[in-house]
Amino acid sequence: MSFKDDLPGELRPREKLLARGPAALGDAELLALLLRTGIAGKNVLQLAQELLDHFGGLSGLLHASLPELAAIKGLGGSAKRAELAAVLELSRRALAERLKARSTLDSPDAVRDYLRLNIGARPHEVFCVLFLDAQHRLIAMEELFRGTLTQTSVYPREVVTRALQLHAGAVVLAHNHPSGCAEPSRADESLTRALQAALALVDVRVLDHLVVTRDQVLSMAERGLL
Repeated sequence: MSFKDDLPGELRPREKLLARGPAALGDAELLALLLRTGIAGKNVLQLAQELLDHFGGLSGLLHASLPELAAIKGLGGSAKRAELAAVLELSRRALAERLKARSTLDSPDAVRDYLRLNIGARPHEVFCVLFLDAQHRLIAMEELFRGTLTQTSVYPREVVTRALQLHAGAVVLAHNHPSGCAEPSRADESLTRALQAALALVDVRVLDHLVVTRDQVLSMAERGLL
């Protein structure tokens, strides 16, 4: 079932995009271009809108895991799931390129978007470090620890060692809260102080510690907690 088969001409997203540009399309229309076909009894636009409704919009869909996508009727085929996963990976890489080209201090929204796409929807806690050069451009983001974050589960020595290996001048710490609540805990504050102290010994600054959920990124620096 193609666009031409199940949609009248005025509703075909491909033709609309070519005639008026991608900004003229709604979220469901853009998604329909990726899906290409509907399923029995449901055209491609209806399928796209149901996906957006199920995952809470584009952001939720982009955070969806492959198993979550596979559970949706109409996405059982690997091709559609692969295309959606590819779009997510392209978004991650585009944001990473932007952060490598510009100071993270000039691109706070890009940092937040990058972290939401990478760890916002993880079902378990992960602790990441964005290692930055002297101009605060991204060298690498590395996922160093998993599990409940405490001073005993995140080892400052390992963070310091990696910062020295990458010749980092500064870091941004980040971890996710799978609960969806971005409020930092006492353990988060204690861990931040321990890492600040350890990294200061090798002249690496902690610029921020960001708490990430699917929908929100909270800055501990903006809260005055650094």
